[in-house]
Amino acid sequence: MRQSRRMLVLRAVVEDYIRSQEPVGSTALTRNHNLGVSSATIRADMSALENEGYLIQPHTSAGRIPTERGYRYFVDRLATVVPLSEAQRRGIISFLSGSVSLQDALQRAARLLANITGQVAVVSSPALSKSKLRRIEIVPLTSTMLLAVVITDAGSVAQHTLSSPLVPDSHTLADFSELINRQCLDLPLSQAARRIRTIVNTRDSKSVKMLGEALASTLERMANDERSSQMYMAGTSGLARQESVDSLRPLFDALEEQVVIMRLMSELSEENAEVGVAIGSETHTPGLMNASVVSSGYGHSGGTTSEDDQDDSANSDSDKGDSNTKRDAPVAFVGSIGPTHMDYAATMTAVRAVARYLTELISHDEAKPD
Repeated sequence: MRQSRRMLVLRAVVEDYIRSQEPVGSTALTRNHNLGVSSATIRADMSALENEGYLIQPHTSAGRIPTERGYRYFVDRLATVVPLSEAQRRGIISFLSGSVSLQDALQRAARLLANITGQVAVVSSPALSKSKLRRIEIVPLTSTMLLAVVITDAGSVAQHTLSSPLVPDSHTLADFSELINRQCLDLPLSQAARRIRTIVNTRDSKSVKMLGEALASTLERMANDERSSQMYMAGTSGLARQESVDSLRPLFDALEEQVVIMRLMSELSEENAEVGVAIGSETHTPGLMNASVVSSGYGHSGGTTSEDDQDDSANSDSDKGDSNTKRDAPVAFVGSIGPTHMDYAATMTAVRAVARYLTELISHDEAKPD
């Protein structure tokens, strides 16, 4: 019973500190929370929580504030992510549904999330390495040059020129395009490249073989290009108005390292089914020692394919359902970065809602954020 009550006291301290950002004392807890015990008992519990590393007293005779361990306990014990209100859901749909492109939607999502949380919002575009092929259009440009338009399941459209000494005639090119679109539909780009090589190895046409190799190499480069995923950020100025600039300088320096931020938030979203939270030292990033990161993945890649699938056959679609495939891996992430005293419940709710909307958007379904 004592341990259970003590953790209720910890939760109350965290909630009050998030709200006031002032050290919390036993008198305030007695007044603001129905803990059912005296102020003296609460003081004893707070002292015990301090000894256990959940709270710290910044100054003598001052109240206590949560430590990183205290915040972690609080976040882990959040029973559920609170659903958005109907008005909030309508607001998200209204703001994001006016997007004219995927890029516009991601930029809007970052601005919206920053406005909701008052923190820095980060949204990545779908990574090509995690995307599946939806369609390829091949258009002749010159006698030795073609344009390949690659469309993925996440809505990304990329254009690449292909160079080949021999360009197939229009009829052969149309047949080849139809074949690879049929055989490579919904395959990851790297696997689609292997399938194309298998297809052209069965063809006698030298021009088709050359074109197939050029196209396969292009898809491999796209799949392996870590820079292909863009990051959209908003909210730095808004956060600076709320917090001390000196306290935020390490955080802003960390945000300059976009590759580090993308790796951190991507790993966090992949490791957690709904919403992932890293607090302070858990980020393993020096500039974020006094910050917290909340991240959620959106979209579904169907996972990565094992090396055993490399011997796929041009006449079989069996590799589309390989048992070694990890299902429902996100293709990108949306997240929020702010001080450790952020409102975790509200931030987690907002991040999850925007992530779900973006998932529905790239799936071409009606958005229904919770």
